[in-house]
Amino acid sequence: MHKLFEYLRPFIRFVVRKALLVLLVTAILSGIGAYYASFLEIETDYSNLIPEHYPSVQALEKVRQTVGGEGSDVAVGIISPDFDASKAFAEALIPKALTFKRAGSDQPYLGSVEFKRETEFLRNNALFFATDEEFDTLEEFLNDQIEQAILEANPFFVDFDDDFDDDEESTSDISDFEDLYNWLVGNEYPIHKDGTSMTLRFFPTGSQTNVRHIDALYRDLELLIQELDPKSFHPEMEIVLAGRLMHRSIQVQAIRNDVAKTFGLGASAVLLLVVLYFMYKSYYARAGGKFNAKVLFTVLLRFPVLALLIAIPLIMSLTWTFGITALYIGNLNLMTSTLALLLFGLGIDFGVHFYGRYSEERASGKSVIDAAEITFTSTGQAITVGAITTASALFVLTIADFRGFSEFGFIAGMGILFAVFAMIVVMPALLAVFERFKLLNLESNSGNVVYGGNTPKRFPGSKAILGLSLAAVVIAIIMIPRISFEYNFDKLEPRYPEFEAKKAIVDGYSSARRGSNPAYIVADTQEDAVLIAETIRHRVATDTTIQTVKSVQTLQDRFPLVESEIQRRLERIEEIRQLLQNQYLETDDSESMIRLRRASQTTAPIQIEQVPDYLRDMFTTRTGEVGTFVMIFPSVGLSDGRKSMAFARDIGTIILDDGRVFHSGSTSIIAAEMLRLMQEESPMMIGLVFLMIVLVMGIYFRSPKWMMLALLPLIVGLLWMMLIIEFLGPKLNFFNLVVLPAMLGIGNDVGVHLTHRYRENGKGSIMQVLRSTGEHCAIGSLTTMIGFFGLMFSFHPGLRSIGELALAGVTTTLLAALLFLPALIQWLEDRESKQNNAE
Repeated sequence: MHKLFEYLRPFIRFVVRKALLVLLVTAILSGIGAYYASFLEIETDYSNLIPEHYPSVQALEKVRQTVGGEGSDVAVGIISPDFDASKAFAEALIPKALTFKRAGSDQPYLGSVEFKRETEFLRNNALFFATDEEFDTLEEFLNDQIEQAILEANPFFVDFDDDFDDDEESTSDISDFEDLYNWLVGNEYPIHKDGTSMTLRFFPTGSQTNVRHIDALYRDLELLIQELDPKSFHPEMEIVLAGRLMHRSIQVQAIRNDVAKTFGLGASAVLLLVVLYFMYKSYYARAGGKFNAKVLFTVLLRFPVLALLIAIPLIMSLTWTFGITALYIGNLNLMTSTLALLLFGLGIDFGVHFYGRYSEERASGKSVIDAAEITFTSTGQAITVGAITTASALFVLTIADFRGFSEFGFIAGMGILFAVFAMIVVMPALLAVFERFKLLNLESNSGNVVYGGNTPKRFPGSKAILGLSLAAVVIAIIMIPRISFEYNFDKLEPRYPEFEAKKAIVDGYSSARRGSNPAYIVADTQEDAVLIAETIRHRVATDTTIQTVKSVQTLQDRFPLVESEIQRRLERIEEIRQLLQNQYLETDDSESMIRLRRASQTTAPIQIEQVPDYLRDMFTTRTGEVGTFVMIFPSVGLSDGRKSMAFARDIGTIILDDGRVFHSGSTSIIAAEMLRLMQEESPMMIGLVFLMIVLVMGIYFRSPKWMMLALLPLIVGLLWMMLIIEFLGPKLNFFNLVVLPAMLGIGNDVGVHLTHRYRENGKGSIMQVLRSTGEHCAIGSLTTMIGFFGLMFSFHPGLRSIGELALAGVTTTLLAALLFLPALIQWLEDRESKQNNAE
């Protein structure tokens, strides 16, 4: 590396002499990068974090293409005190909404709607849609009722259980039928509890992940509603739009605004800190340690110049980085959406080191070109080594299957390389231009300034600091197995009060489409769907380890398609009718019995065309095929990552007896796959990143001793970080887990700079190194910390946890470099002196 920078001496002289040309070329490249970066979107779909070739991703995509959007809908709440007015508005809106299209598109936005149900048909035939399990439960319930009635008819019968509330237990036996009845029949219209307002649920035909498409849908729908003029239907009528598609749009917009806000706060604070530091360096370069009002005034006047000096290279590097990202990846995910702030803080770190050393050289009387050359070949070399180490470590992440790692590593690695290039090439050009026009004037007014000339020779308290540091390391190693992981997805998801208020309004009724986030398996034929369902049920019945499956449903379970099954269903309904005609039940006029008698009137086969559309659509593909997929309903809450992984393990892959393999598709399975990938790949990524750092450090220092000195602050600092995680939080989660391998590269920078400068200055110079390079490192790390601190103000718990963990890591690695490393070096020097004296 040293020889390379020696060869590049003519290059840096060219940059200084042809500064305007260099700035023009880099500005043109920045314009191109900014153009492409403007097309970047933040993608919140977890399925995009897993490689496309994974069976779970392919299964989910097949479900979306075949079945639909897995519950994605557009909800239109019609709030009115008059039911007839609500109904009239719905009937006016629906035909227009189902035909209106986006400008320039031939495809309608919306494909279907939940509105009116054919309840009369279902009230008379509900039992035809019952499953065998529900028939068994009903028969058992009716037989129990008959037996109880016979006992009560006996004059000698005494009910000893009368004191125990047995009614609740007996009525619970018919709960499955009640659930089925309410689900199938419900209300004729989707009315709210007030009996007047209602909610329409439209289901889209187009993209359900493209936020621009979703925003256009809602925007055009609002215009359509305005044209219909709800007030003309009733003066008090109000329309509320909600739905899962709106939630997706609000989520992306909120994250976009949140990232912009945190970037604005963090970048402003970082820029202000660095400019103040640069002003201090400029003042010291001209006045030394003496107070000079005139110099102070001129330095204050140059505040905007110093801001431009640091901001221009940084902005250029960011445009190059995100322009490449737009071309290579196409979008940002939740984890990479914060990288602009991270790269801003890291890029400033390089600028702090370069400008700090340059101002020192100018203060000692060097010319502009000589100061730039010395800084480039010395500090520039250390900056580049640190950047290459960090970038190499981050590029290791690109081999991960989990895109949260791979895309983070690619963007961050490219960003760091672009940042260091901007700081050691663009900044010297800016310095040359600004100095040419007397905008900086870093020449000393008082002869050569010896920077840090009064610095003491020894690092104080080295033994005590070493002892405390090593004690903290031992405690951290002991506590590492106790570090917990946050599996609860709900705790990592933000809340959107405005949307939740709208959702509460439109969710005033029970949708016919069952919730609980089922997984789907798309089969090739109706027969395959039945085989898959039977295989899953057999697995659940025989494998006691499976505890996550509540039920498995196909259309054939609700509506038999084979003649023999149809006749068997009619026979079972006849058995229920016979039980209901029993003399002991004839007089039971409870609401449940009345419903059951009416629901068991079916005596002839029902044709598929007779089934109401909203029920048939649940089992119909987009191409019109009926009954070719299986729905698997979980028995556990899938917001818990461990239960989600168990559900995926239980039903993610189904193998039939003939060897054919089918995969389940569901967002919960994708989330489980993501967690599994992260947990499997995190240790490997951390190990590979560390090996890459060791390799680069070994090549650069060419000495085990210097390599270990540069690495120790990183190792000790990260162990201290683990101690903070255990005692203060935050818990590790699938958002901030990406920080761990990234911190290896980011946290190694300070150790490289201090070790490089100490090696350059020689023994007895550790305090001088801390006074100079250590100061630059502290400011550089502080800028990175402030950048991450901006994430602490994020409304998103997951993004906030990234800031918390990264802030802890940068802090501990900096403290290890400024305390542990100097103490260790001082102890080693003292030990060597004692040995020399003894000899």
